[in-house]
Amino acid sequence: MGEWTDNAIETVRRHFEATADPERAEQMAAYMRNQFPFYGIGATDRKAICRDVWALLPPPTDSGELAAFARGCYALSQREWHNTAVSLLRRQAKHLTPADLPLIRELIVTHAWWDTVDEMAAHVLGRIVFDHPQSVSEMDEWVRSDQLWVARAAILHQLGYKNRTDPERLFAYCDLRADEKDFFYRKAIGWALRQYARTDPEAVRAYVESRRDRLSALSIREALKHLE
Repeated sequence: MGEWTDNAIETVRRHFEATADPERAEQMAAYMRNQFPFYGIGATDRKAICRDVWALLPPPTDSGELAAFARGCYALSQREWHNTAVSLLRRQAKHLTPADLPLIRELIVTHAWWDTVDEMAAHVLGRIVFDHPQSVSEMDEWVRSDQLWVARAAILHQLGYKNRTDPERLFAYCDLRADEKDFFYRKAIGWALRQYARTDPEAVRAYVESRRDRLSALSIREALKHLE
């Protein structure tokens, strides 16, 4: 790791350890089905700590240093580290390019759960593809992945696109995974459709009506949540 990464991780560590709340850590771990240990620091406090650290150590624009920091965080066990890595990548996403997609995929499948994957999909992956439209071909491959979280990230990557959404691609992705039984596929399909419904409600309503025999009840309910 580089000097900035070493300093940043050590500085964040001191703040995390000083703020740790063991009782709350147990509650947070239970909420996440005991998949990860926690310091017991809520999102608001975690983000405040990082703002203070980034004021002292302005984050780099170099993707190599960002990757080193992210991997350094993901090598640590407490969930707050993984959240911190994703948050920094989100903050610096404008400096990332399609060359960083292998890193994003690596992080998506490492310590994978909805909290890190969804933020990465919508705010890091989505930003890369938006800024570099040629990289959408990677999403066409990801959505066919046999790794749940990779495919989910592809489905969700357009969440923030609004009127720049490619509806044909969105609906195609939903079609590709419509038969999946896993909750996280079904929820992702519904969420992606619901978000686009804020931009083009009639298109989403028409798509759902044409797929009622294939979409799960969960996906349909989520997609139409604000339309019925």
